[in-house]
Amino acid sequence: MRGGGSGFRAYAVLYLIFLYAPILLLPLFAFNDSTIIAFPLTGFTTRWFEELTTTPALHQAVRNSLIIAVSTAILATCLGIFAARAATRYAFPGKAGIIGFIMLPLVLPEIIVAVSLLVVLLQIGVKLTSFTVIMGHVLICTPYAIAVLNSAFLSLDRSLEEAAVDLGETRLSTFRLITLPLIMPGIISSLLISFTISLDEFIIAFFLSGTEPTLPVYIWSQLRFPTKLPAIMALGTILVALSILLLMIAEYFRRQGIRRAGGKDSGGFL
Repeated sequence: MRGGGSGFRAYAVLYLIFLYAPILLLPLFAFNDSTIIAFPLTGFTTRWFEELTTTPALHQAVRNSLIIAVSTAILATCLGIFAARAATRYAFPGKAGIIGFIMLPLVLPEIIVAVSLLVVLLQIGVKLTSFTVIMGHVLICTPYAIAVLNSAFLSLDRSLEEAAVDLGETRLSTFRLITLPLIMPGIISSLLISFTISLDEFIIAFFLSGTEPTLPVYIWSQLRFPTKLPAIMALGTILVALSILLLMIAEYFRRQGIRRAGGKDSGGFL
């Protein structure tokens, strides 16, 4: 058993190195004073980060991505609240099938979803803009929002809602005054998770953005130019740091919500 435990630890270490070594190389080359992405490093510089501040196309792509990510986070979380509420509080015919259908984008290849949406939108004459990207991102982010909010609703003590109704509150006011404040950490966590997924998503944005590229699409377009690679490394470093920060905040609020509701943590994102 002891040998098996050592083997498992070695496997886990090797797996983590394989998974995260490419990400750890980003800041190394982002601060490297050379346009060639290779070892040995030639020196320390911050000019690639400074170059990011003087690129109008990049600024427009960042603006598009932020608008899309914020809109997606709000819409996906609102839909997630309704679906999670229905899934955890009510029984109705076909419930399992309906919830499974909503969660289907979690297992569908994104390329299939993107091509299908593109064909449908072009057939009905919808112009490809940031709005079409938002629709696609809401489709893939809503299942994640439901997964987070399901945990929040399941951790909520139903007797609190029942007591409020017994004391004269309506169902709507009970939801607004009792339920929403208690699941607010889960809502914040859902917003942050959906924002992060939308901000980083490439395939659907590539097919549906039209002439309004998002940040990942802009990064992909710049990979054709070798002299742009160090600046892309610098941009990637910023995005990785931002994504990790948002995920840590989301996990913090998720655990705070479960703790406030007196539930048991069954595992999360971190």
